[in-house]
Amino acid sequence: MGRIDKKYRENSGVSRDQLLTVDDLFNFRTTLIKDIKEIMVEVVNNNNGQQVKNWLKSEEVRDLLSLSTGKLYSLRKRGILPYTRIGGMIYYSYQDIQKMLDSGKLLDQ
Repeated sequence: MGRIDKKYRENSGVSRDQLLTVDDLFNFRTTLIKDIKEIMVEVVNNNNGQQVKNWLKSEEVRDLLSLSTGKLYSLRKRGILPYTRIGGMIYYSYQDIQKMLDSGKLLDQ
C-alpha cells in the first residue's frame, strides 16, 4: 500500500476530504494495474536479464514432466502437487515441482 499509495497521492493531488468520482476510480485502477505490471516485470527478470518463470501452466508442467492430463489431474487432486487457480487457469509453482521431484513422490504414483 505504501509505495503505490504514496506515488498516487503525489501525482494526483487527492486529499482525504475530497469526494471520488467514477473517473477518479478509473484513473486509480489504470495506475494500479500499470504499477502491478511494473512490479511483475521486476520480479520476473533477474539480474542477468534472463527470465525466470516461477509459475507454470498445466500444459508446461505436462511437457516438462512428460505427464498425461489425467496424471497431472491426479497429482493435483491427491495433494501431491500444490496449485493455484486464478480465474479459469491453474498455475504450479516451479519450487513445488522441484520439491515433489526431490521427494520422489512422482515415482511412487
